[in-house]
Amino acid sequence: MHQKFRVLFLCTRNTDRSILAEYLLRAIGGEAFEVASGGGNPGGEVHPLALKILRDVFKIDPVGAVSKSWQDFAGQHFDFIITVCDDARESCPVFPGEPVTAHWSFQDPERFRDTPQEKYDRYLQTAFQIKRRVELFTSIPLEKLDHLQRELHARATVPSDS
Repeated sequence: MHQKFRVLFLCTRNTDRSILAEYLLRAIGGEAFEVASGGGNPGGEVHPLALKILRDVFKIDPVGAVSKSWQDFAGQHFDFIITVCDDARESCPVFPGEPVTAHWSFQDPERFRDTPQEKYDRYLQTAFQIKRRVELFTSIPLEKLDHLQRELHARATVPSDS
């Protein structure tokens, strides 16, 4: 059995959606996953509403949550690379090995001019959408995830006939 599955969530700024995904998977997935997040153009600070929702709604302490570049992870091997915004999917860097890649498209809650309550509600809705995806991801039996990784690795290492 695989020790821990390494998962990297990517978003353009790494200030809200990828941070929410990172901390929700850490909480829901437990010890089975090693999780990180990064962005192509990191925003510097994690959005306060993302931190508030993690703390107040999900009772997750986002200690250490910082916006970081996906270049911080260059050369590292991951089992899964998951983009959470369309821009990141288009410009996602290549990581070594054969990571399983997925795209979870979530609207950027910052792209709207809302009242403070509407903004909070939009962040909350996004957080619950991400939580649902994380729950579905973690509901896959771990032995199937491990088998998928071994199968992809075997296909990548088979010499071609040409």
